[in-house]
Amino acid sequence: MARKNMSCTSLLFLVLLAVGSFFATYNLITMIVRNKGMNSGRLSLDPIVEMPDNMKKPGGTKVLFHVALTATDAPYSKWQCRIMYYWYKKQKNMVGSEMGKFTRILHSGQPDNLMDEIPTFVVDPLPSGLDRGYIVLNRPWAFVQWLERATIEEEYILMAEPDHIFVNPLPNLARGEFPAGFPFFYIKPAENEKIIRKYYPQENGPVTNIDPIGNSPVIIRKDLLEKIAPTWMNVSLRMKDDPETDKAFGWVLEMYAYAVASALHGVQHILRKDFMLQPPWDLEIGKRFIIHYTYGCDYNMKGELTYGKIGEWRFDKRSHLQGPPPRNLTLPPPGVPESVVTLVKMVNEATSNIPDWDTS
Repeated sequence: MARKNMSCTSLLFLVLLAVGSFFATYNLITMIVRNKGMNSGRLSLDPIVEMPDNMKKPGGTKVLFHVALTATDAPYSKWQCRIMYYWYKKQKNMVGSEMGKFTRILHSGQPDNLMDEIPTFVVDPLPSGLDRGYIVLNRPWAFVQWLERATIEEEYILMAEPDHIFVNPLPNLARGEFPAGFPFFYIKPAENEKIIRKYYPQENGPVTNIDPIGNSPVIIRKDLLEKIAPTWMNVSLRMKDDPETDKAFGWVLEMYAYAVASALHGVQHILRKDFMLQPPWDLEIGKRFIIHYTYGCDYNMKGELTYGKIGEWRFDKRSHLQGPPPRNLTLPPPGVPESVVTLVKMVNEATSNIPDWDTS
């Protein structure tokens, strides 16, 4: 009997010990996580997976951002801007949106016929020949001028592009000194360290400090962008002037320049994969915020992707370099992903409601 009581007592002791250990471990882990969250230094968690507690906005707080995109006065740019502005107006006052005012930064040096339709700020292009045919180099120079000359009420800025469509109301994804950016799979600073070191010297730290982003889409505090923009412009011009860099980075050179310029100023971005989707590779809309229709969408009538080969059905913005696409584009055949169907429907809605569409 004594042995039985002793055995029961031992069992109870072991159970209590296990429970105690569990709570001790739980409290220790909780304390560690909390202390990490209170760390005011760099992001303590992978920003793609989880937002650190100290970076979350208080409930109910609304922080507006100014929507800004650079554009030319070419027909190709104009019709994209008109569609983009249409969907900005539709989404601006929706629940969850923190979009403020809108500016098309027109780097043609002179007004065009959309001044009364879209809020526009005219800036100068780069001096003739300086862009070497790479017109995107005008983007950082346009932002430098706009930030210096314009009155911008919002504390934050979204750098957007004409081929963006707001598919869901966009909140302010930035948090204080941490801008929000979209991670591009083809921006790989670590794989291009030899070239990157020309602009981001060893003493600045590891190449992994450079985020895999471009300047758009990025939501950033205005004072940070005012510091980064001149560096972004100078790095862009230096990269374009270097044959090795120009050959290696090609059409994404200016994106690399923004990523490097940000790192030079010690700015780290929160990487948001839900910021944007890119048909035809992203198949569903989900809870993402922007459709970026930079890639051509080609399908056969069975709904199968024929990328790299003109499809029986296609939507490609480059098919409309000289003027706007017609109203009421034919919808994709059955089997085509939701992202592409939604894109075409949104283009059709915009073109059906924008007056004088054919004059873009």
